[in-house]
Amino acid sequence: MTMLDDRTTAATWPAAYPQGYAVVDVETTGLARDDRIVSAAVYRLDAQGGVEDHWYTLVNPERDPGPVWIHGLTSDVLEGAPLFPQIAEEFSARLDGRVLVAHNAMFDWQMIAREYARAERTAPVRQRLCTIALSKELALPLPNHKLESLAAHFGVVQQRAHNALDDARVLAEAFRPSLHAAAERGVRLPLLECRPLTEWASSPARPMIGRQSSYGAGGWRPSRKRPACPYPNPGRYASDKPLKQGMRIAFSGDTSVDRELLEDRTVEAGLHVAGSISRLTSLLVTNDPDAGTSKTVKAKAFGTPIVDEAAYAHLLRDVAPADG
Repeated sequence: MTMLDDRTTAATWPAAYPQGYAVVDVETTGLARDDRIVSAAVYRLDAQGGVEDHWYTLVNPERDPGPVWIHGLTSDVLEGAPLFPQIAEEFSARLDGRVLVAHNAMFDWQMIAREYARAERTAPVRQRLCTIALSKELALPLPNHKLESLAAHFGVVQQRAHNALDDARVLAEAFRPSLHAAAERGVRLPLLECRPLTEWASSPARPMIGRQSSYGAGGWRPSRKRPACPYPNPGRYASDKPLKQGMRIAFSGDTSVDRELLEDRTVEAGLHVAGSISRLTSLLVTNDPDAGTSKTVKAKAFGTPIVDEAAYAHLLRDVAPADG
């Protein structure tokens, strides 16, 4: 495949494509509804993916920083950082009028929208583009959907994985050739609507295993019917192998991460969310395998593998592509 090069002009660029992008990465205290942003970076790109400028900030989460071993930001480092309301205006200036681009964009958007809602503001974002979805549209021959694999495919060198500024740089450099490849082939960009969160009701700051944030009239987004999984079921999960796209994943009991967020991440990884247990179920995720619920009883009867939420979150990081 020959990609469009720097000589591509506005006259040959698809008119339906957006006129600007904000490539974003945020590092957070965790994945749950009440987790907070600890750092954020934005690379502003023009219509053809050229870098205009970049911006980075630490953010004081007003709580424990969470997985320091991942993002490297300790309480001491974050103590003197600005609070989110103090950087919200500058963040907005970087996002305004642009498509938010991120690797697993649903997660970054949800974390950003919640921070704005806490600050009693609205994020100026109307559309997002997930580079995982774009790589699928382009059928890139990636071994998995990690950022490092996308970067390696385009020859982009990562310097500090899980550093928001470097991750945003890497993604911006990988997004540009992806965008050009899509333009050359006439691929419709996988743009999704962003619905800003306008109200916020805090729940306990550190949700524990066995406690699930509630959804309902005050929820942060409406429930919706999920699309059918496009991949065939490859069978059961094996403990010595990764999850594979198409596997049927069931959940039982309360989770520390919002259930709908956990299910969204499951769907985005190419897995099927199963509402019940059958002999075709690939894996049951539960924090209490001895609870005696109908799902755990059936899973044990059928020999369905069972893992807890923490183990499942780790497995979601590296889901193998579907066969052929």
